[in-house]
Amino acid sequence: MKPIENIDDVILTLNLIIEESLKTGDTLGYFAVLYQKVTVKVKEEIKNNYFDDGPRMAKLDVVFAKRYIDAYFAWMNNEPVTQSWEIAFTAASNNNLLVVQHLLLGMNAHINLDLGIAAAEISSTNSIEELEDDFNRINEILASMVDEVQQGLSSIWPFLRKLLLWLGQVDNLLVDFSMKIARKGAWKYAKEVAAVEKTGWPKTIKIRDEKVADKTRLITDPGKIIRFLFQIIRWTERGTVSDKIQKLRR
Repeated sequence: MKPIENIDDVILTLNLIIEESLKTGDTLGYFAVLYQKVTVKVKEEIKNNYFDDGPRMAKLDVVFAKRYIDAYFAWMNNEPVTQSWEIAFTAASNNNLLVVQHLLLGMNAHINLDLGIAAAEISSTNSIEELEDDFNRINEILASMVDEVQQGLSSIWPFLRKLLLWLGQVDNLLVDFSMKIARKGAWKYAKEVAAVEKTGWPKTIKIRDEKVADKTRLITDPGKIIRFLFQIIRWTERGTVSDKIQKLRR
């Protein structure tokens, strides 16, 4: 893998992960597709001056992405990763999980753990507050891409939208998790990390990682209503893993 120095390198590396997942039928490709969509959109919005500080956001994008990419390749090489990513990567072999659950596991690790660390890494205790508006804009982009992915999911599960409406979960299953829960927690954590000396980061990250890893139970073992919904969807899920990756990629 070539060194990742800019957003184009991130997009290229994510494409390598997606292509490898297509060849092997690896469910880890689901999250890589979502993340590539987000990264491409961030690149476009930097060019459109959507952010207060474009160069800073380009730096954040690279630092943020590297945490996922480094974890992915470490896992592939049987090297240790954070608990949050270990759970997400281990789940790739669980045939009982839906596409949506694999996406949520990746989002849990990357937003709730990695995003705060990346934000603190490009900031200082004094400058972290200057990042908040752009931090929220990154999350807004993620929300828009999640909506796009949901459209892809509806092609995998033809009556997904009807089921969601019937159960009152109006097409925000992914967005509710990633936006309403993760955003506030990730920003709060970013400020906590920025306030700690770098020597104390490993301990701070370990504590946070344990909390984030514990949240995965909400994804892999949801309540009765959602579990019932997932069971119905699983019966109707169409295509191989590679087919689903291609549909999400459109």
